[in-house]
Amino acid sequence: MVPRFGFPLLFFLLVFSLFYNAESKCKKRCDLALASYYLSDQIGDLTNLSKIMKSPVLQKPEDILSYNTDTITNKDYIPTNTRVNVPFPCECIDEGANLGYVFKYPIQKADTYAKIANQTYSNLTTDSSLQSRNGYSPNDIPDYVMLDVAVNCRCGDSHISKEYGLFITYPLRAEDSLDSLANQTKVDPELLRRYNPGADFNKGSGLVYIPGKGQNGVEVPMPPSTKGLKGGAIAGISAGAAVVVLLSACMCIVYHQKKKEEEVKLLSGELAVYSSQHGKGSNGPPASVNTSNTTTSVDKSVEFSYEELAQATNNFCTANKIGQGGFGAVYYAELRGEKAAIKMMESQKSKEFLAELKVLTRVHHLNLVRLIGYCVKKDSLFLVYEYIDNGDLSQHLRDSGRETLPWSTRLQIALDSARGLEYIHEHTWPVYIHRDIKSANILLDRNFCAKVADFGLTKLTEVGSSSIPTANIAGTFGYMPPEYAYGSVSPKIDVYAFGVVLYELISAKEAVLRIGEVGSSTTIGLVSLFDEALEQPNPKEHLQKLVDPMLGDQYPIDLVYKMAQIAKMCTETTPEQRPSMRSIVVSLMTLSSTSVVWDIASLQENPTLANMMSGK
Repeated sequence: MVPRFGFPLLFFLLVFSLFYNAESKCKKRCDLALASYYLSDQIGDLTNLSKIMKSPVLQKPEDILSYNTDTITNKDYIPTNTRVNVPFPCECIDEGANLGYVFKYPIQKADTYAKIANQTYSNLTTDSSLQSRNGYSPNDIPDYVMLDVAVNCRCGDSHISKEYGLFITYPLRAEDSLDSLANQTKVDPELLRRYNPGADFNKGSGLVYIPGKGQNGVEVPMPPSTKGLKGGAIAGISAGAAVVVLLSACMCIVYHQKKKEEEVKLLSGELAVYSSQHGKGSNGPPASVNTSNTTTSVDKSVEFSYEELAQATNNFCTANKIGQGGFGAVYYAELRGEKAAIKMMESQKSKEFLAELKVLTRVHHLNLVRLIGYCVKKDSLFLVYEYIDNGDLSQHLRDSGRETLPWSTRLQIALDSARGLEYIHEHTWPVYIHRDIKSANILLDRNFCAKVADFGLTKLTEVGSSSIPTANIAGTFGYMPPEYAYGSVSPKIDVYAFGVVLYELISAKEAVLRIGEVGSSTTIGLVSLFDEALEQPNPKEHLQKLVDPMLGDQYPIDLVYKMAQIAKMCTETTPEQRPSMRSIVVSLMTLSSTSVVWDIASLQENPTLANMMSGK
């Protein structure tokens, strides 16, 4: 049925929709970015490079030359291990959550995610990003598919400087530092820091964004902001032939708006039903809030307006972005006098949004991340958490720029995490199952107290095991137990994943490892690696080879062995053979008390260890 709108209203709705769509997604403030590509022997020349980085702005090798006039004079001969600036479009990707461009890469024989990320795309992306975006198991990538390869970019920030409007996505290497980049770009070091808040320029890995020059070395300033419609657009709209187009567009707009409103009402209704079914929470009566003019009740959570969140994050600018998870980007903010982390989720992720909201408004524990509030908007959903100062466990275990975690701290992190899981498994009704326990989802505060986070996959279960359709299985490869592949879900899948985390605490290795030479490497799970060591005639001797080398000899091998035994029980193939989280907590408490005795004796004998444990 065609709505009866007058022409002036049609015109207003169309113009409004143009502005609305521009505001509701990320702002496309630049059409071009540069990628710093480290041209190795494997790629060889600009012809191959132009195929790998092909885009609307790069169709042939000559398109690269004008952006490298200072370093390249002959496209047919480029010295080995030269950095080349490659132009690519800087667009809104991931439903408007990020700036970047998604390249298409035809998979080659013997390709792995790591090889594609590190060699083919010169660390402009990561293997975890490739797996998350494409969904294939690292051990089962079809040899005929076209992979999506996302490379992020950045536009200028007029609040920092209007002199720079073109930026280079720059993968750091071991030889790089803040001073070397400042000398290379002739940009003040402090300005580079402001464009890359929190970046460690000396760690030799990761991406930073640095001002670059345009074609033939020309400086590119920030373009002046423009508002309103261009004259040509207005003239076109006013043409008589546009009436039919306007009518069709408005029908689409009305349908789109109504659909979004229905989604928001449905989400609000689910929240209301949830609150009415569960009554009072564990911390007193629920607080009454309002979502899209629908009153709902959610325990201990605050509804924020979108305007308040946008103001606190400088309109969700990249400078405030502190992370990217499977369900959305995370931004730092200060809200109502409290530091906060805001997760922005697409409206299609309403199930994950509700899962986290339902858990964290009902469950409160020292070792679970605290939910402050939420916001529901037409195109996005927002969850507001307490800000955890020290990042996640995986960063501390594998980031070379971090201080080494002493053994006693690792043991305490294990105990904290176990207590958080024990609480949701055994002290709530119904039982909650996290379903995505991993080191990246264990956050550490300034005192290294661990808090379990990211409840977007959490499932409720009552007694015993339940099941889910295999098509809906989600989690992280390397942490999922065998039975999960068949849709079987019980608290024991969290126990299995926790066992993998214990192995990570001992070894600082990733859950899935690559072994062998480049080009012919294979993968092995951390569980298999430890199983092999623990099954040897002298397991402690083999276990020592797996202990994080950054610990030196500052750890009690007997206690490490006992933690490895706990992890082995957690990762038994059969769920029934795995211990409960309550048993794990008791075992870790015993280890912790024994470790204190070892710590005291070691500190008396070793001043170096004392300094290490005190953070000096």
